[in-house]
Amino acid sequence: MDPTQFQYVIRHGKKLDFHEFSNEMASRTFNYPRLSEAKFPQLSDHMHKIYKIMQGKPLDKLTDSMMINLQHVFKWKFSQATDWKTEKMYQFCCSIMFEASFMTLYGRDPVADGRKVISEMREKFTKFDAKFPYLVINIPIALLGDTKNIREELIHFFMPTKMDKWHDQAEVIRARKDILEQYDMLRDHDKAAHHFAFLWASVGNTIPATFWALYYLVRHPEALAAVRDEIDHLLQSTGQKKRPEYGIHITREQLDSLVLLGSAINESLRLCSASMNIRVVQEDFLLELEDDQSVSLRKGDFVALYPPALHKDPEVFEDPEEYKYDRFVEEGKEKTTFYKKGKKLKNFLMPFGSGSTICPGRFFAVNEIKQFLALILIHMDMELIDFKPIGQDNSRSGLGILLPNADVAFRFKLREFSD
Repeated sequence: MDPTQFQYVIRHGKKLDFHEFSNEMASRTFNYPRLSEAKFPQLSDHMHKIYKIMQGKPLDKLTDSMMINLQHVFKWKFSQATDWKTEKMYQFCCSIMFEASFMTLYGRDPVADGRKVISEMREKFTKFDAKFPYLVINIPIALLGDTKNIREELIHFFMPTKMDKWHDQAEVIRARKDILEQYDMLRDHDKAAHHFAFLWASVGNTIPATFWALYYLVRHPEALAAVRDEIDHLLQSTGQKKRPEYGIHITREQLDSLVLLGSAINESLRLCSASMNIRVVQEDFLLELEDDQSVSLRKGDFVALYPPALHKDPEVFEDPEEYKYDRFVEEGKEKTTFYKKGKKLKNFLMPFGSGSTICPGRFFAVNEIKQFLALILIHMDMELIDFKPIGQDNSRSGLGILLPNADVAFRFKLREFSD
């Protein structure tokens, strides 16, 4: 519980391992065989190497593709919003992010009605996702209504014979397909279940994170105005027009330069993320902490860090229950210095886990949220209709981003431009 000690747990990636725990949980939740070394030699290693495609320079292509797909989905929304249009905000974020993310990663079926297929999949996905916390804690799926059937239907979307027909798949998906094809002991159903698990990993937390980022901005007009001003300035400096008929192009470097937008997202992540970092002790050893403290650990013990305690610590974050969109900005740059007991914290914001098990898709996820917010702020005026504050659904505590405990109505319309 002491964030000054987190680093001593994180640095022991080999002795304190998460993969054994996560592999067992994922195979049970998504219905594919455990990635045991004996049965599937090096499969786990190969899968982890692929994640480099979602980081560094290769991320540029994925980011550009997401921008194109987001604008494709938004254009359809713009065409409906010539006057004020009212929707539920979580459903709004879910429909846009699910469709754009799916097309970016998995491409499109050239024959089927893409929007209809993705919409059906999203509805099933939402039902499955609602039962996800129960599956994680090992409630038998047979006790969870029609969840088993829904899971099978979702897995069936990703059968190899179907995926082979999809165009414009992302490099990370093509690489995963190629690796899974090398293992004869994996059935087509197992491969499809792996792809479904990757979809869940891609959007299961990103969608609620997008919702909270938008909700807090719309709820705080001064934050929305400041972030919008920053984005408008970037467009002006790059000579881009704001009207919906013009395509917007924002590079990964330009997204990184939007420090107020980045801070607003970090602040919403601080308030809504509830990941528990679990490690399984691989051998008996003495975990040495600072100030000559140590803990004797036995093989098979669990060690857990709980970052939400850090995120809400008033010593680290002043007025921790308040949303301050510029909390992570200092002198026009990203602020990375936060203190506990007078010591600078190495880990001060941990929505994506930590150490060797940190979420490999975190850069892509944050970029997606930045792109979504940038486009909606460029093109839309928005305001809340429900002003009652909404709370968080704590059923996912320990599992990632908390969902809202109710949806909230808001209205939006196209911005008017004088140019």
